[in-house]
Amino acid sequence: MELNPKTYEPNIELTEFVKRYWTLDGEKENIPLKNTIIPDGTMKLIFHYGDTYKHHSKSGEITILPKCFLIGQLTKPYVIEPIGVTGSFVVQFKPNGFLPFTTIPIKEMENTAVPLDKLFGEDGKKLGEQILNANSTFERIQIIETFLFKELSDKKTIDNIVKSTVETIFNANGQFSVNEFSNSNNINRRQLSRKFSSTIGLSPKQLAKTIRIQTTLKALLNKELTSLTDLAYQNEYFDQAHFIKDFKEFTGLTPKEFFGDDLKMSLIFDKE
Repeated sequence: MELNPKTYEPNIELTEFVKRYWTLDGEKENIPLKNTIIPDGTMKLIFHYGDTYKHHSKSGEITILPKCFLIGQLTKPYVIEPIGVTGSFVVQFKPNGFLPFTTIPIKEMENTAVPLDKLFGEDGKKLGEQILNANSTFERIQIIETFLFKELSDKKTIDNIVKSTVETIFNANGQFSVNEFSNSNNINRRQLSRKFSSTIGLSPKQLAKTIRIQTTLKALLNKELTSLTDLAYQNEYFDQAHFIKDFKEFTGLTPKEFFGDDLKMSLIFDKE
């Protein structure tokens, strides 16, 4: 599979919000017919300077994705198919990083592709045109960072409780107990869940579950572990059946069905 993914670091003043930028380029014949994007706990602005993609819903409905859009928090596999040549510029936010920029409640964008004009009006339409007409990735990064700094100028920063919880979940690779964290940090569990829902669009438990599956997928991709029993044990699942159930919820497939090119393609969307 001849794809050319590249990642770029954001301006240091944006690292509280933006995880990274990345580009993906490839000819249609070099990309699997259908690609599964696996939930990873982050929201992304996507700009297709190449051809766009189709989205296949679970019910069988096919829609053409916009050229420029935000993909909300995913809680289930999101299946896409290239229409032609892939050329994409992606702004990947941290789990709690998009809140200062949104004009729509985070929860309302779950599993949804939101066009930029719906998010930002005329400014969003203009941003999309500028990014698509740019001549290089460097120029695209300059354009998006100018836009983000402008949007941030009168916005509040991220809630510290949410920020520290997210960091704890990532540092633990998703092996996280909400009750233990709430008790040890003297935080009301319901209050924390409400903050997460409005800030991230997921509960702490959902984010932890997502990060644990991503950690497992990376172990599979890097061939660190190939035994399902070892994978389940290392990632602290109750048993192999529990692991397979969670795996299928996020990927739409069992671990054995998921080996192959689909795995490699899906993980490009959260490439370290």
